[in-house]
Amino acid sequence: MKRLLKKAIKPFLPSYQVVTTTYQIIPGLPITKKLSTHSFEKGESKEAKAFYGKVVSSEFTRKLAPVEVQLRVAGITIKKAQYGPIQNFDKKKIAFQA
Repeated sequence: MKRLLKKAIKPFLPSYQVVTTTYQIIPGLPITKKLSTHSFEKGESKEAKAFYGKVVSSEFTRKLAPVEVQLRVAGITIKKAQYGPIQNFDKKKIAFQA
């Protein structure tokens, strides 16, 4: 009975994403950013939060400044961690790198 109920509710649960944005700063050139997205299935909140915790607590992420890590639920950011001077960037001058 519980399996049937879980299967019926699962399509209505939100999907989760962990988005990591790394900024590359080279003097004299525009700032470039690169997005790295890790998507989770609908209803996998425990796995997404655990993965977000691993990324934020990773020593590699802290050394790779400036970095911004976001946990998104259905496209809405619920948690955000920033390393480095991201607030000081002029958002108009940032070029996107695929």
